Amino acid sequence: MTVRSVRERSTFTTALASIAVGFGLAWSTSAAAQPAPDPLDVAEGMRLYRTKADCQTCHGWAADGRKMDTQMPDAPSLRTSRLGRAGIIYAIRCGRPGRGMPAFDRQAYKDAARCNNTTLADLQKNGQALTDPASTLQLREIEMIADFLFERVIGKGPMDHAKCVEYWGEDVDACRELAK
Repeated sequence: MTVRSVRERSTFTTALASIAVGFGLAWSTSAAAQPAPDPLDVAEGMRLYRTKADCQTCHGWAADGRKMDTQMPDAPSLRTSRLGRAGIIYAIRCGRPGRGMPAFDRQAYKDAARCNNTTLADLQKNGQALTDPASTLQLREIEMIADFLFERVIGKGPMDHAKCVEYWGEDVDACRELAK
């Protein structure tokens, strides 16, 4: 392989990574690269997921896509997400226009710099609707939800009884319904 082809491949890879991050598709970084989240932030992230943001209405209490309300849009299982931390934060902040995922950042699409230089007018011009969130979130709250998701949900596999007890911190009714 020539020096030029190595340089071209490196430039191409860098360009792909930049595009992926811009669209919220950031590759996962190793767990060793990120410090362990504060357990209080994880607990607060779980509370925000379940209450203020009401993520469980679409993604399910276990974030496995089994939602509580059959009238809500279908949402993917977050347990199998391949998004990295930056991608999860971007998805929460900017939502998925036209796909039912609300933007939880109050300034999303008002301040074009927040969501890939896209405004509400751009979305409307492309025929994309934006779902209203249950509540808007501060960036720190979004980060705590990401802490919760990476600590207790993403990459943890299907929910079973043991994971449920760990998830809730005790053997609640929902856990008793799962196989041991």
